[in-house]
Amino acid sequence: MALFSFYNMRKPRQFEHKPIYYDPRKEAMEERISKVKRELGMEEPLEEYKPHIKGTFIEGTSHLKKSIGKGEDARSRKYRNVKLMVVLVVLIALFWLLMK
Repeated sequence: MALFSFYNMRKPRQFEHKPIYYDPRKEAMEERISKVKRELGMEEPLEEYKPHIKGTFIEGTSHLKKSIGKGEDARSRKYRNVKLMVVLVVLIALFWLLMK
């Protein structure tokens, strides 16, 4: 009826890490081969299929699209937030002084 036993204690699970083999010679060889293929015209140049990452996050969010459409940037949004906090502090101070 004991809830805890010293005789049959469970062993903690072992950490299993399978290392990834990295061969710098093989990687350098593959890079040289692809460079030669691009020079010979067998592969497309690297610039043509380079992904355009800049601006993709903004396109995926509706609220950032709206702010970009209005002409706002991160600096103006931060300034607006600071201005709101200052107004709230002033209103709280006035309310506290009037209720005193």
